[in-house]
Amino acid sequence: MPDRILMPFLALIGLGLIALSLVWPQGYGARSPGPFGSVPIQQTPEMRVKIQREKDAAAKNEQQAREQVSEARAAASAAP
Repeated sequence: MPDRILMPFLALIGLGLIALSLVWPQGYGARSPGPFGSVPIQQTPEMRVKIQREKDAAAKNEQQAREQVSEARAAASAAP
């Protein structure tokens, strides 16, 4: 394919992708600037409460697992 056709075509594709990135819906990250952005799901109060509950449950499970391991080690070292 001649460069006279390929290069403008690639530039057009590049500009199209840049334009698409400006209006594409944002994920869970920070808010997009200007009129395109919206509040991310993870920044809503309901989601923050849910995330905190999950973190607390994970920390509790981890603490219980650590206690079980230390109890098992103590029982193993106490047994002759």
